[in-house]
Parts: sequence; C-alpha cells; structure tokens
Amino acid sequence: MISVQVASNHSRYGQDISIRHLHLAADEPPSLGGDDVGPTPTELILAGLGSCKAITLQMYAERKGWQLESVGVELSYDSDDQPPTIQAKLSLEGDLDEQQRQRLRDISDRCPVHKLLTTPISIQTQLT
Repeated sequence: MISVQVASNHSRYGQDISIRHLHLAADEPPSLGGDDVGPTPTELILAGLGSCKAITLQMYAERKGWQLESVGVELSYDSDDQPPTIQAKLSLEGDLDEQQRQRLRDISDRCPVHKLLTTPISIQTQLT
C-alpha cells in the first residue's frame, strides 16, 4: 500500500505533502487565489504520470539491453475537451530502431500511473 499525508499550511490554499521521508508542497496560482508555493494538484498528477512513463521505459529498455539514453515526457491536460484529455509526448534518445521506438511507446501506456488514471477506481472518503 502507498501512503501520502496532506495538511493545509499557512498560505491561503497551500498544502504540505509528506511521502515517506520526502516533503513537497501544492498550491494554486495567484490567478486562482493561491500563493503559488508549489505545483497545483493537477500538475502533480501530470508529473506523476510523466515520471512513471519515463521510469517504466528506462526499466524496460534496461531489461532488453536496448540503448535508451534518456526519456523526455511532455504532458498537457485539457479539461475543455469532451472527454477531458491528457496528451503525452515522448522524446526517446538513443540508438533505437523504429520497431523499438514503437514498442517503447506502447510500453509507456502500461506504466502503473497510466493504468491508474485509465481504469475505473473507487475512491472512498471517510471522516476521521
């Protein structure tokens, strides 16, 4: 099980996030009344998705012995689309043929966060 703790901090909408021994912040930009002390919750989700895709590709290429030198992932979210859409653009650097590049594109959609975001999930909120 993965556990994350979030608590309001002293800024208007700011949140302190604790993950294992790591500490992050989330907030909203000034245009939405925030103090801009951290990424928005949506940006954190996109960062998690991009990181997961990149790590998954690096692990896969390493197991296959492929010469993947680096992975870049550019993500955008458009809530005006129906349904809302996340675009992910992969940049793969290394000595890879077209078949390997296509396989890596396919594998990127199998990362755990991609699966989490595209599979029906139950979120159960309780008061404590």
